[in-house]
Amino acid sequence: MRTLALVTLLAAAAAAQPAAAATKTAVFAGGCFWSVEKFFEATPGVTAAVSGYAGGASANPTYENHSGHLEAVRVTYDPDKISYAQLVERFYRNIDPTDPNGQICDKGPSYRTAVFVSNATERQVAEAEKARVEKLLGARVTVTTRNAAPFWMAEGYHQDFAKKNPVQYERYRIGCGRDRTLKVVWGGLAGR
Repeated sequence: MRTLALVTLLAAAAAAQPAAAATKTAVFAGGCFWSVEKFFEATPGVTAAVSGYAGGASANPTYENHSGHLEAVRVTYDPDKISYAQLVERFYRNIDPTDPNGQICDKGPSYRTAVFVSNATERQVAEAEKARVEKLLGARVTVTTRNAAPFWMAEGYHQDFAKKNPVQYERYRIGCGRDRTLKVVWGGLAGR
């Protein structure tokens, strides 16, 4: 009898627990995926950030062969803690949205910036933020809004690069002038 009562009590307690919030994903291309992954991983409400490639025609791209793809990051987030609009705003504040050729010291087609959208609502949010940023900066924003595309995870050595290789990442970030550039572009809004 005690066992049955205990099982009933445990079942009732489990049923009373709120269901885990459903997560959502978003994909952003913001130049070097190491930096994009790093700032999204530090964002409250983000549960994961994965480096990879998106936007190209070839399957299974690699770092050595990702022509046509952008370096991108797939962000998994809890929409009860952070909205898609807040993610897009955070993305913009951590890149130079006026650079048509890449980001900071990383130049070339694979380092261009984009927001990949999966529906009309996301497109509306991304385009509204782009217009807001153009007005705020008084400059043409070159970030493209693109339809969602297959996302290909980058090689393991790229995942969590800043965490696994903090000295090498900091040397890259400082040498590249990332903080200095973002401060010039955004002033006190950089990185927010």
